[in-house]
Amino acid sequence: MEDKPLIAFQSSRALLDVLIRAGLITVLVLVLFCFDIFHPFLNVMLWALILAITLYPLNQKLGARLGNRYGWAAIVLVLLGLLILMVPLSLLGASVADSVKVGMHTLEAGSFEIPPPPASVETWPLIGAPLFGIWQHASQDLSWAFKELAPHLSSWGKVLLHQAAGVGAGIVVFVVAMIVAGLIMTHGESGHRTAVAITTRISGPVRGPQIAELCTSTIRAVAQGVVGIAFIQMLLIGVALVIMGIPAAGILALMVLLLGIMQLPVLLITIPVVIYVFAHDGVSAGTVIFTVWMIVAGLSDNVLKPMLLGRGVAVPMPVVLIGALGGMVTSGIIGLFTGPVILAVGYELFIGWVYQPADVSRVVEDSPTENLP
Repeated sequence: MEDKPLIAFQSSRALLDVLIRAGLITVLVLVLFCFDIFHPFLNVMLWALILAITLYPLNQKLGARLGNRYGWAAIVLVLLGLLILMVPLSLLGASVADSVKVGMHTLEAGSFEIPPPPASVETWPLIGAPLFGIWQHASQDLSWAFKELAPHLSSWGKVLLHQAAGVGAGIVVFVVAMIVAGLIMTHGESGHRTAVAITTRISGPVRGPQIAELCTSTIRAVAQGVVGIAFIQMLLIGVALVIMGIPAAGILALMVLLLGIMQLPVLLITIPVVIYVFAHDGVSAGTVIFTVWMIVAGLSDNVLKPMLLGRGVAVPMPVVLIGALGGMVTSGIIGLFTGPVILAVGYELFIGWVYQPADVSRVVEDSPTENLP
């Protein structure tokens, strides 16, 4: 008789354990199904959220000037963004598509050749003679070396070209994300309250608002100070390359974007392009204007960085670089923009958690008080 309450307690506890496990499995299955349904829209929503958080302060200023009409301000920002960016992005997308077709044909045929240098290159002061010799030697021997290495490089080249071919899809994603970002900015206040409520539910009433503010400041810092500057340089240089008719202009523009995100000088690309233009077209008003534009665009980050960089949280550049490369591998060209931002947010949250100060009040409350005087 004395063992019956114990047996009843054990059976009820076992039943409770079964119910808890069944509930956890149900929740897990539901989460997996929800993720599977939402996954096709993940890149669009991430990009839209990044754009909305980055442009929200500008939306607030513009809405105040329009008589506190923040919805109209969001519409104006979306339309201006699409009008300003669609023409250069379309030019770069068409150039990348042409470059991909030519590159795929070259890889499949193994017919890579470097044209011999013009005779005028040898007459250039200082660098003319050595540059002519290197170019001449490359035009004679490098094609043979490429043919020998082509079977080993073709698989990697096709992967890179396939990633570059996703520029067209990236442009479509950008347009859709810009429209969704406008809708998010229209309801910015309620969105901010929801974000604070979520973080508060996860980390408590003290740490929750701090995490929400940290995520917001990190997104704006990386999007404005790193990705934004690189994107502006890509547009300035890429459109000039397309107008000048430079071969593989779209691919070169993507390389400019990657160098900008890596915080490396884009003059590594613009200077060889300028040398090629002078060697191919000679000295003229057009080539001089193109050279000046390329130099100014290549050095524009020195002016833009003091304006945009340093707002919010400083993120180490290796984190940004890994985010850009990893994002491009996993999500295509759109990952170049979303990857650094997402990885930077994760890095800042992790570092904030590691160096989070101890809650002294909780320690005092939990400590025994019998021996206190």
